[in-house]
Amino acid sequence: MTDIICPMSDLLTDIRGCTACASSVPPLPVTPNPIIQATAQSKIRIIGQAPGALAHASSLPFTDPSGVRLREWLGVDEATFYTPDNFAITPMGFCFPGQDNQGGDLPPRKECAVLWQDKLDAALPNVELTLVVGMYAVKWHLDDHGYRNLTETVKHWKVFGPTLMPLPHPSWRNNGWIKRHDWFAEELATLKSRVADILA
Repeated sequence: MTDIICPMSDLLTDIRGCTACASSVPPLPVTPNPIIQATAQSKIRIIGQAPGALAHASSLPFTDPSGVRLREWLGVDEATFYTPDNFAITPMGFCFPGQDNQGGDLPPRKECAVLWQDKLDAALPNVELTLVVGMYAVKWHLDDHGYRNLTETVKHWKVFGPTLMPLPHPSWRNNGWIKRHDWFAEELATLKSRVADILA
C-alpha cells in the first residue's frame, strides 16, 4: 500500500487535473471537470456515484435536489456540508458522465475508481464514518458483503460496524424505493445522530 500514499494536497491537484476519460473509448461526452471535496482532516466521507449536470455546471458536488435530500438525511445545513474538514465527497466518478436517452445520468466512468479510490483511502486517515451511496459505490466497496441487492445491503448496514453505512442514492428516481421501505426512516435517525456526534 505504500506506493499509493500521496499527500492530500497533491492528490487533489492530480484528481482535478485528470483527463483520463476524455481519451478513453467512448470518450467523456463533456469537457472533463473533476469535482471533489476533501482535506486530510475530513471526518465523514461520502462516496456517491458521479456529479450530475447541475454539479458539473457549478463545480460543486450535490448542488441539486439529490443534495438537498442527502443533507436532510444527514441533518446538516449547506455550510456544514461544504466544509471539507467535515465532509470528504469522493464519488466513484469525478466527472459528469452525460445522460442516457431517457434523461437519466449515465453510470460513473469506470476509469475513475481504478485510478483514485485506493489513493483516497490512504489519504483520508481521520475519517470516522464512510457513507457508501448508491449501487455503483456499494458494488465497488462492498462487493464481497454477500447480500443479493442494494436493499438487503442497506437493511443490514449494522453488519459493517459504526464506521461504514451503505445508503440508497438520494435521487428522485428512488422516491418509490423510499416509500416502499418505511424502515429506512429509522435508519436515518441513527445516521443523523452519528453525524451529529462526529461533528460535535
